[in-house]
Amino acid sequence: MEISFVHAENFKLDGGACFGVVPKSLWSKLYPPDENNMITFSLRNLLVKDGPRLILFDTGTGFKQNEKFRQNFFITGESNLADSLDKTGVSPADITDVIHTHLHFDHCGGTFRFNANGETESVFKNANYWCSKAQWEWAHHPNPREKASYLKENLDPFEQSGRLSLIENNFQITDHILLKTVNGHTDGQIVPHIHYKGKTLVYMADFIPTAGHVSLPYIAGFDTRPLLSMEEKQKFLAEAVENDYLLLFQHDPLYECCTVHQTEKGIKVKETGKLDYFLNR
Repeated sequence: MEISFVHAENFKLDGGACFGVVPKSLWSKLYPPDENNMITFSLRNLLVKDGPRLILFDTGTGFKQNEKFRQNFFITGESNLADSLDKTGVSPADITDVIHTHLHFDHCGGTFRFNANGETESVFKNANYWCSKAQWEWAHHPNPREKASYLKENLDPFEQSGRLSLIENNFQITDHILLKTVNGHTDGQIVPHIHYKGKTLVYMADFIPTAGHVSLPYIAGFDTRPLLSMEEKQKFLAEAVENDYLLLFQHDPLYECCTVHQTEKGIKVKETGKLDYFLNR
């Protein structure tokens, strides 16, 4: 098994929205905002080679949206997902599976693109696509608060491709990768658990988007059910301490990974570092 990150883009979100009811005086010490109260976040996707399968988790924002949309979210980056894959020696055509943790635009927008004729085509021509059934249904009947995160140009091509599989509950996609679901951020968000050399690596997506969100009250304002998010996070972190999970962050601009431990003030970050550091020590 081989595991690496592939970077898509950077983007910005409002700092207050990212940390919910937590005061700026606290969260800004962790992630200082710019003059507009915006924080830069990473779109760090995960690539896993497991036997004959080459699996990509999430695909970033892509390039189908207009310039105004990109400016609203300050979407930037010297590279894109295809460039990042190329640096690992992988072509988009090599990908066998694309697993979408959920279908918000920053997690699935890079799966399809417009060709020179303005037609939609798959970036990953030989891949099968995966999403949870709950998220697929939720994305097609969104609440008004979350509706702007689901874009028609991202969702329609999945149905047209004929290569989308929907999972329910926990799903063992390979011998080493278990897909679990949570519902606090959005219905049916997938949280992949990857078993590697006796370790369990968990790709956090928007479940715990940064190391700063490990602290229990730090729940993003984007979550549709913040109290459920807190309950799910509390249960997960207890498991993470007991089983020495390594948390892999998709959005943290500073830290790729962390471990956690129990302290007198609750479960906190124990150690941060790059993925290679934890895998090779």
